[in-house]
Amino acid sequence: MYEGFTIVFVEDDLAVRSSVTETLELAGFHVAPFESAEDALGQLRSGFAGIVISDVRLPGMDGFELLRRVCAFDATIPVIMVTGHGDVSMAVEAMRCGAYDFIEKPFAMERLVEVASRAMEKRALRLEVDTLQRQLQDRRGIEATLLGNSPAIRELRRQILNLADTPADVLVFGETGTGKEVVARCLHEHSKRSKANFVAINCGGLPESLFESEIFGHEAGAFTSASKRRVGKIEHADGGTLLLDEIESMPMALQVKLLRALQERKIERLGSNQGVPVDFRIVAATKSDLKELSEQQKFRSDLYYRLNVAVLELPPLRERREDIPILFEHFSLQAALRYGRAAPALAGQDMLKLMAGDWPGNVRELRNAADRFVLGLPGMHLGAADAAAAPMTLAQQMDMVEKTLVEQALKQHSGRPQAICDALGIGKKTLYDKLHRHGIVIDDFRPAPGGAL
Repeated sequence: MYEGFTIVFVEDDLAVRSSVTETLELAGFHVAPFESAEDALGQLRSGFAGIVISDVRLPGMDGFELLRRVCAFDATIPVIMVTGHGDVSMAVEAMRCGAYDFIEKPFAMERLVEVASRAMEKRALRLEVDTLQRQLQDRRGIEATLLGNSPAIRELRRQILNLADTPADVLVFGETGTGKEVVARCLHEHSKRSKANFVAINCGGLPESLFESEIFGHEAGAFTSASKRRVGKIEHADGGTLLLDEIESMPMALQVKLLRALQERKIERLGSNQGVPVDFRIVAATKSDLKELSEQQKFRSDLYYRLNVAVLELPPLRERREDIPILFEHFSLQAALRYGRAAPALAGQDMLKLMAGDWPGNVRELRNAADRFVLGLPGMHLGAADAAAAPMTLAQQMDMVEKTLVEQALKQHSGRPQAICDALGIGKKTLYDKLHRHGIVIDDFRPAPGGAL
């Protein structure tokens, strides 16, 4: 009936517990029966997908205390109270404490099933609403970080939000400058680990002599200059996310030590024999094919397979050229603010040159070009006017021009169709055809949701 949802049922009488459990299961519910409130409480947490049905009179912690405890960490979990000793005042007290409903013994099983069904429906709806709200918040947040409207970047954002709240380790693959650390931070910030530390380690930038101390930490007196205990990078990431950047450049000898920590989620500080358990999520970033390197025995295959749980591939800028205008404008505004300069307007012809470029340095190179543009320095088109840039057909160039002009009109006129049609000299049907062909969402350009087209 409600797949993935559970009724936590607490009743100290074995005969009643068995009978009610069987009835609820026959009605299609998944039931977790418990003899005591203490045992049941250990299975409950904020966001629990289900409801609670509990007797009031229990040995040890009673039903009212269980209700208070549940309400303390998640008041939205429906709790149905059952008692054979109840009266009106007890029912009022239960409802005042946050109970969803109150049932007196003896009761008809049909009554219990009906109340449980309503409570479960309410819980399922609440969790669905919470999920949608979180997705909307995440979508706004991630779209402000990973800019672009190309199909490739939209799919990347979807994959990040899909993986963010899972414990799966992630391997981020992409060319230099595509934003691998930005993706790692998005995974962290849109997960339940976001309140803990995000720790980035440049694997190629650590000399072998300092590796153990930097990564695992050390105890006082572990070596000559170790005057006090130092917490290492992995321990600092406890409860959070650990980014292993440029993992392909880590020396083979160090990969063995790292592998053990990743497998056991436990580290030993230098100078100590005591293991320290650490809870962290690993994101490894690389610009190389680790499988190919492992086959060439330049990267440990066991470490590769340990990291290769989920893979996010970042598209190079040349494969999402339609994102260049919004990225360049964003970087130009950032540079203008940073340097205290006005952000000059870019001529349409120059924007087309930018969009036609190969950009081997990807987003990082485009950001540098925007900085030079704002500062009025030469070389703004570095990488864009390169003779080695990937050739574009006339049709591709025309599509790019058309998409750019439509998006500029949408932005200038705040997504108002009639004003856009007047500015472009086209009819509404033509406008909607172009929006559909280029995958442009008109609501993205409106200052607020709503409004007729």
